[in-house]
Amino acid sequence: MGTDNFRNFGERQMHKATCSDCGKECEVPFKPQEGKSVYCRDCYQNHRKN
Repeated sequence: MGTDNFRNFGERQMHKATCSDCGKECEVPFKPQEGKSVYCRDCYQNHRKN
């Protein structure tokens, strides 16, 4: 039995994006899709609270 049960994904590839709320440039761990909202860290936290 292995002792390492966690997946090793290595470093995530980050993609540049523009926040849909504040317009600030940010990096996200997924490739943004046209027509879908992308939020910077601060705006994302605000959306999660609401």
